[in-house]
Amino acid sequence: MNEVTSLDGLTEIFSQQKSTFGKAPYLPYAERITSLQNLKSLLLDNQQAFIDVINQDFGHRSPDDTIMGDILSSVMAINYTLKRLKKWMKPQKKQVSVLFQPAKAEVLYQPLGVVGIIVPWNYPLFLALGPLTAALAAGNCAMLKMSEYTPNTSKLLADLMAKYFSKDHVAIVTGEADMAVAFAKLPFNHLFFTGSSAVGKLVMKSAADNLVPVTLELGGKSPAIIDNNIDIKMAVSRFIMGKTLNSGQTCVAPDYIFCPEQKVDELVGVLSNTYRNMFPTITDNNDCSSIINDTHYLRLRSLLDDAESKGAKIIPLLKEDSDNKQRKMPLTL
Repeated sequence: MNEVTSLDGLTEIFSQQKSTFGKAPYLPYAERITSLQNLKSLLLDNQQAFIDVINQDFGHRSPDDTIMGDILSSVMAINYTLKRLKKWMKPQKKQVSVLFQPAKAEVLYQPLGVVGIIVPWNYPLFLALGPLTAALAAGNCAMLKMSEYTPNTSKLLADLMAKYFSKDHVAIVTGEADMAVAFAKLPFNHLFFTGSSAVGKLVMKSAADNLVPVTLELGGKSPAIIDNNIDIKMAVSRFIMGKTLNSGQTCVAPDYIFCPEQKVDELVGVLSNTYRNMFPTITDNNDCSSIINDTHYLRLRSLLDDAESKGAKIIPLLKEDSDNKQRKMPLTL
């Protein structure tokens, strides 16, 4: 079992990984390739199992959303890395000033040590294994703190990881917010976080105490911009999938549209027709994913209610009420 479930276990496995890395601080190319191939096998050999557990965590998650957003994207990242790793590991020669010749200079790319990865809930597989792919390719050990919102996915990943990796090489950390706080305070050699800006500030603050370098992949606001010349049908065809994939629970899903005023009515009509063709219904629709939990569902409902109370015109693109029980709601303007 590669799962870490307690605060004591957290510090213990961190120490073990530090020790493991110290014994082999520069893994050869062949071992890194083996790790990446094992990670790819873990994914491809257990696709249906991952589809099932992510579906359980969401209440309902479209199989296509999981295949495209989590499995395919992860495999593509691994394949990309496998193809380029040998080149990435090669020392790079650098020019030497005439004052220092005949000396030679080159850059040697070296592993960092133990990498911490904090994983969000919206793509619980890809946003775990994408950063892990990079960490393993670079020859590091890694600890992944999974989201408390996806316990079934976390459990399966921990069970499967044990078949391919030792715990002192790759460990899966589960648990609630207290585990996440403790995780961010560990003196990693690098910390990778995907999530909101608010939480990202807290993660960076915790890492700063140990001078841990941090990579923050933060959510933001993503506009779609329509000019006077583009065909509205073409514009909608280009962003509608990005907005509806995973029911909009994607960091780069378009949040709002800038559109010339004289084209707004046409935009609304094309959006409505396109969406209804994609989702004739949302109730009991296998292609429509649920909002991850009640808290997030109610937050979205409250945003619509707040906008309407302040005079906004609310336009559901499907003449069907939100399904509170399944936590599904139609795309709404």
